[in-house]
Amino acid sequence: MGVIKTQAAFQSSSSEVKYSFFAGRWQPLHKGHLWLINERLKEGYNVWLGIRDVEPDEKNPWTAQEILEMIKEGELKELIEEGKVLPTIIPDIESINYGRGVGYDIIEHYPPKEIGNISATSIREQMKKDGKL
Repeated sequence: MGVIKTQAAFQSSSSEVKYSFFAGRWQPLHKGHLWLINERLKEGYNVWLGIRDVEPDEKNPWTAQEILEMIKEGELKELIEEGKVLPTIIPDIESINYGRGVGYDIIEHYPPKEIGNISATSIREQMKKDGKL
């Protein structure tokens, strides 16, 4: 459990509002994701959720648009309305890259075991058994 942080060499911004960015499939958004999002929110940061636009398949049963709607109507609804969480669809990515002095931090969060063991695959399998997928 902990955080690894690579500090930015300098700070600059053209806007007053900054976001902690998370890119993912969110298939579906679950307690592990919420823990991660809340780590930044409780430190006073806004969160931008980039929903990767992936083709639906066995591991990604929903479209990016369906995920966006589920997130907007789910547990984050109030935070979205308050402007603290910004969910958007982004093109699919193959990597995240950065150079030195990019003006933002790179942070890796280590969840407690009970959160780290949450699996979207297991959640989807249970949803199938329950007839919800």
